[in-house]
Amino acid sequence: MSFRTALSGLNAASTDLNVVSHNIANVNTAGFKKSRAEFADVFSVSPYGLARVQVGSGAKVATVAQQFAQGNIDFTDNNLDVAISGQGFFTLSDAGSLVYSRAGNFSRDRDGYVVNPAGQRLQVFPPGPNGTFDTGRLADLQLSAGENPPVATTTMEIATTLPAGANAPATSPFDANDPTSYNHTTSMTVYDSLGVAHVASLYYVKTANPNEWQVYTQIDGNAVGGAQTLQYSDSGALTSPATGQFTLPAWDPGNGAAPLNITADVGDSTQYGERFVVSGLSQNGNTTGRLTGIEISAEGVVFARYTNGQSTPLGQLALSNFSNPQGLQKLGDNAWGETFESGQPIRGQAGTSAFGLVQSGALEASNVDLTEQLVNMITAQRNFQANAQMITTQDQVTQTVINIR
Repeated sequence: MSFRTALSGLNAASTDLNVVSHNIANVNTAGFKKSRAEFADVFSVSPYGLARVQVGSGAKVATVAQQFAQGNIDFTDNNLDVAISGQGFFTLSDAGSLVYSRAGNFSRDRDGYVVNPAGQRLQVFPPGPNGTFDTGRLADLQLSAGENPPVATTTMEIATTLPAGANAPATSPFDANDPTSYNHTTSMTVYDSLGVAHVASLYYVKTANPNEWQVYTQIDGNAVGGAQTLQYSDSGALTSPATGQFTLPAWDPGNGAAPLNITADVGDSTQYGERFVVSGLSQNGNTTGRLTGIEISAEGVVFARYTNGQSTPLGQLALSNFSNPQGLQKLGDNAWGETFESGQPIRGQAGTSAFGLVQSGALEASNVDLTEQLVNMITAQRNFQANAQMITTQDQVTQTVINIR
């Protein structure tokens, strides 16, 4: 019996050494979670229970439990490297089956899907209306190599300060080719429905009436409508138009694009001082754009950035959590699978409820402490040696008994 008891101790110590060896081997594996061998004693139980003098039959491996402590966050130069700081797992699709991982070393495959080194596709909540995300379903995250479509300009915002002491121009009527027929001018770029850029120029003409100006608009040198009157109060605030806006007549670019229908917002313009100042020019159109990069916010929202300055949300990372993470099934390749013991996955968004934040351009390192594992290795080695010595001692006792004459 003592031989078998010591043998069970040898097996337990050997398993402990294997666990430590596995931990040390993965000290540089991104998202790896160390394991711990847990043991239980063994007693031979009869139908009548245990006797008071029952010694026991050794030890057994009760479980090899993974420790889901947070690993260090290491920063990288790859925006598709993502680390979770806090609770939660990345949700991945493996040929249609869902698996879960803490390793965020993702890349793009030939079809544009974001995958891990095992080819498992990262799952996101797809975009919904008005900047929301559909948390009721999952979708593969795919980075499109196509261009961002153009958007025609519909609004121009012009913030200027007109000089209060200006005089009416020496030449009348207004002629864009004659600088003496207007006081000041500014211009900005607008876009048609095909993404073609056009230059919109605004010419400011002081009238003979106090605090009154006229604005003439031309696009690509073509007059668009007539003069628009701007009236200011004696304190320099705009009083007319009352809404601070005026709408230009439709202008046909003549290149097959839809006519431009633009509303000019001059609500932030003022009249005071002695200088003409342009403090702001903006418009809401854009030309076509090529993909320049990917950004992932702390809440897991994935944005595609384009050369035209636009950004498009592609989805929000779908994180999963479990009531009993240690019940997950180890699948290899830094992935776990759902089991009855783990419970069903709880899905959510980064930064909400029981989910941590995500960090783009970073990876969660292995949570293995090499010094701790080396100490565990020595301990397991000594346990192995002690059990081997017990077998040697029992052999000597048995030999002594055999030699009795």
